[in-house]
Amino acid sequence: MSSTEEESEIPIPCVLITSCDGGFKEEELIKQILSSKAIPEPIKREETVAWYPWTINNKYYTADVRLCVVPSTFQMSSEIAQSMQAFIAYFDSTVKDGLEKLHPWIPVVEDLAPEVLILVCDRVCENGVTRHEAQQWCLSHGFELVELNPQELPDEDDDFPESTGVKRIVQALNANVWTSVEMKDGHNQGFGLMSSLVAARHNNPRSCQDPQQSSSLPIEGSRVSEETNHTETSANTETQGDTVVDEMTDLDIRELANLTAGDADVDNFERLFTKLKEMKDKASSLPHEERKVHAEKVAKAFWTAIGGDDDEIDGLSSGEES
Repeated sequence: MSSTEEESEIPIPCVLITSCDGGFKEEELIKQILSSKAIPEPIKREETVAWYPWTINNKYYTADVRLCVVPSTFQMSSEIAQSMQAFIAYFDSTVKDGLEKLHPWIPVVEDLAPEVLILVCDRVCENGVTRHEAQQWCLSHGFELVELNPQELPDEDDDFPESTGVKRIVQALNANVWTSVEMKDGHNQGFGLMSSLVAARHNNPRSCQDPQQSSSLPIEGSRVSEETNHTETSANTETQGDTVVDEMTDLDIRELANLTAGDADVDNFERLFTKLKEMKDKASSLPHEERKVHAEKVAKAFWTAIGGDDDEIDGLSSGEES
């Protein structure tokens, strides 16, 4: 009886952390995630693999998680594979081939498909791996790029402050739906969740793709002079974009409102986060200033959809009419 229970027991989920930089140890990143000056004692150690305890405790849920150090793919085991729900890889951005050292991990990640994929470096480097190269790699493999010490800091005047460094890593891990999650009572409203994810919209690698890649709307109308065609196309594209965004956003908001009105269980929580991520991905294709205005419109409309008082959000404005 006891052996059957042990076999059917759900393993505690883990965050696999690996470093492809010989000068940066995985434990250093764990200390930053835990906001600790010293690394805690591992719960378990097998040669170079170690499991460190972490309890995620936010206003919505608590979840026991293991931060698992795995130096290379050779140390992978069935135990790790079955429990891995997030993958964080550190690389050396100061050398040109920094990203190439991650190649052995790609088949593992593609096979196990963890929910959270984060690529970490100290900061991108023009003489090593550039921002463009790192973002393109992230686009190809579904990762999010996080610089621990970015050279460009967030705009202090941004209505939705951006998260960077280890704070963004912790934020992404908090946004995951862990199998060990235990929901807290009284937090089945999603306005705060949406605000958090909208604030992190810039971290989606797709928001940093080249302009020619993001401008994929077909050009309609007859061919006239090149200058006139360019002007008309720009105007049509903006109008079509606004219409599509407004229509799709309206549907998304209504679905989001229905989800937040449901029970605060794991299934509903997961659907809520999925819908929020979809909305964040759609917004990431907009230029920076338009994303700010779009986020405000969504926040206001959603607040109204869940029965909020308009007076409470009158101050939420970037100066443009909604």
